[in-house]
Amino acid sequence: MSDSSLLNVAVGDREFLLLGTAHVSAESVEQVRAAVRESEPDCVCVELDEKRLASLSDPEGWKKLDLVTVIRRGQFATLLANLFLASYQKRMGLQTGVRPGSELVAAVEEARAKGIPVVLVDREIRTTLRRTWALTPWRRRLKLVVGLLEGVFGEGEEISEDTLAQLREKDTLGAMMDEMGKTFPEVRQVLLAERDEYMVGKVREAAGRRVLVVIGAGHREGMAGFLAEDRAVRPAVELEHVPPPSSLWKLVGWGIPAAVIGSMVWIGVHKGLGALGDNLLFWVLSTGVPAALGTLCALGHPLTILTAFVMAPLKPFHPFLSVGAFAALAQAWFVPPRVEEMESVSDDIGHLKRWWSNRLLRIGLCFVLPGLPTTIGMALGGWHILKGLH
Repeated sequence: MSDSSLLNVAVGDREFLLLGTAHVSAESVEQVRAAVRESEPDCVCVELDEKRLASLSDPEGWKKLDLVTVIRRGQFATLLANLFLASYQKRMGLQTGVRPGSELVAAVEEARAKGIPVVLVDREIRTTLRRTWALTPWRRRLKLVVGLLEGVFGEGEEISEDTLAQLREKDTLGAMMDEMGKTFPEVRQVLLAERDEYMVGKVREAAGRRVLVVIGAGHREGMAGFLAEDRAVRPAVELEHVPPPSSLWKLVGWGIPAAVIGSMVWIGVHKGLGALGDNLLFWVLSTGVPAALGTLCALGHPLTILTAFVMAPLKPFHPFLSVGAFAALAQAWFVPPRVEEMESVSDDIGHLKRWWSNRLLRIGLCFVLPGLPTTIGMALGGWHILKGLH
């Protein structure tokens, strides 16, 4: 076992052994198993949450999800984000021959085999993703999305065990994190610094005097600092809180539709039902047609296209209603993905052309593509109606 990967932190009569790993490294898997056997810990803490452990233990489990239920619960965007992440990690794993997160599962399996208590200390990934998005300013969100897409669709560099060994070293990984922090400080804060705090809180609550902590190498130094200096961390409930949209965003979200509806009422009262009918027709066409065209570009089912056309004009009655969600729901209902497509999605997601041939990814296109055209159509329709007030 490499001494450079294992950091010993003594706090009073307790001893914390922090093992930094690389998530697609065969060497890390062996290091973890050796650490559990040789260090004889009273408890093993692992950088996982219950859902991620279940996902890693049963990689095919997500295929059992009911897509219709996922979309109805507003979780489809999270599913897509997880698929992007899984695709990127799988590409790295294929280069090293190790499935991402294998060393974390190995820690759990080895500890349980020896009868050692296991504590999962990481924050739920959905909460982390939602906090990352909520705390990233609008001006940097597009740049963040572009960066993620480049990571998925780009060729990337060859990953070797030697490269991963370098990444486990403090200076190399720290420099990478600092560089990322210059462009996306909020992302670095949520993905790294916040999770350091969250996991330190859970590690401190773990029972036993000798505790082995298995974490990604990027968390080792930060967590060691909290533990060694006995620094306070924020409560878990605070770090799990997802900030709601700003009041200004809500005001704008409701204000624009209220103005459109109010204008239509004014036109109906002062200019008659004929003028009102003309404006309503223009509104339906200016919002419904772009939404339908966006869904057509996704090669949606004809009834999916019709769904987008019908739902788009209704947005003023609920500004946060997602036309894409209804289109995705219809597409999942009328054209459910085949088993082989669900099995190949982590490969297909990295090839843009395959998004139209894979039914699951086509549902994703139906979710995404109607959004911008509908927004443009709403702006055009709203402007036309406001002009009708003169």
